[in-house]
Amino acid sequence: MSGADTVPPVVDVHAHVVLPALQDYVAVCAPAEFAAAQELDARRQGAESLKISGAMIRDRWPRLVDLSRRLADMDAAGIDVQLVSPSPSHYYYFAGPELGAEIARRANTAVRDLVESAPGRLAGLGLAPLQDPGSMVAALEHAVQDCGLLGVEIGSYAPGVNRSPGQDPNAGTVELSDPGLEPFWARAEELGALVFLHPFGCSLDERLDRFYLANTVAQPAENAVALSHLIFSGVLDRYPKLRILAAHGGGYLPGTLGRSDHAWRVRPDAHGCAAPPSSYLHRLWFDSLTHSPSELRALAAAAGADRILLGSDYPFDMGTDDPAGEVRAADLSAREEHGILAGNAAALGIRPGLRNSGAAPALATEGHADDG
Repeated sequence: MSGADTVPPVVDVHAHVVLPALQDYVAVCAPAEFAAAQELDARRQGAESLKISGAMIRDRWPRLVDLSRRLADMDAAGIDVQLVSPSPSHYYYFAGPELGAEIARRANTAVRDLVESAPGRLAGLGLAPLQDPGSMVAALEHAVQDCGLLGVEIGSYAPGVNRSPGQDPNAGTVELSDPGLEPFWARAEELGALVFLHPFGCSLDERLDRFYLANTVAQPAENAVALSHLIFSGVLDRYPKLRILAAHGGGYLPGTLGRSDHAWRVRPDAHGCAAPPSSYLHRLWFDSLTHSPSELRALAAAAGADRILLGSDYPFDMGTDDPAGEVRAADLSAREEHGILAGNAAALGIRPGLRNSGAAPALATEGHADDG
């Protein structure tokens, strides 16, 4: 490892794990809702993409559940530490309050067990039930205080537990600007917890069911919408020390904020934040997964290279097997490159291991997941 006392380790902040036992538990506890969610995901992807995704998951299954394979792949890619988060397919935002809270507890515990099984190589993020804002603080505290994780992963929006069948699809939707999330943001800031924003699914639904647009367009669009809710609502003004890490380089938002700044200047309804929206990029963190040297340079110019951390989306096919190589291809300065690979993660407090110790039972190794 390169993580000597004087050299920060190379840290990949965007890597996933599948929790088969959790999926099995949810399928048994809420079979109708689970089946409906699977059917919705199938409609969103379309038949061709769904078939290809299924084959991809089967091929990459060992990387998702086998620790020895994960560590070997990290070594091959020059990664010292992975910040592991559950596959976003485990959000299960259809779950009611009691089940949603239990899903978070089980996910947090499973990630803790995985981290404990690889001392010095892994750090972890848990889950919080975005569909039920009233339960999120308890889930965050369980993840950070009880399980010793560095924070939680959330999606870009959730349908909300009070939405009735047949109701307007947008009724009850929990956006990141929702007032009900204020206690969660306050507690996350207080704990110094990392909140990893990673979309899963898109409300455009079947409009994106061809050409894998459900991922290639939906993910960056959802990032842009979710981050805009955070910025325009003033969340980042009220909680200036909040640690938000956006997957996929923040999606479409970082390179298209001129229009947002204009709206902030001329529209009273777009003036909920104290400063122009573009200025808030310097209060957020982003992973490096843009798949384009020029786009990574543009992200560094917009947000600052000191706000970018290495990300691979391991082990999905929409990620990269050589995240460090993609950063180096951007031809940034040596200082900026080193920061993205290692120094920025150290400055943000991302380090291997747990804040608290505990037993480490084996992680289950069977099941199914969709591409996160």
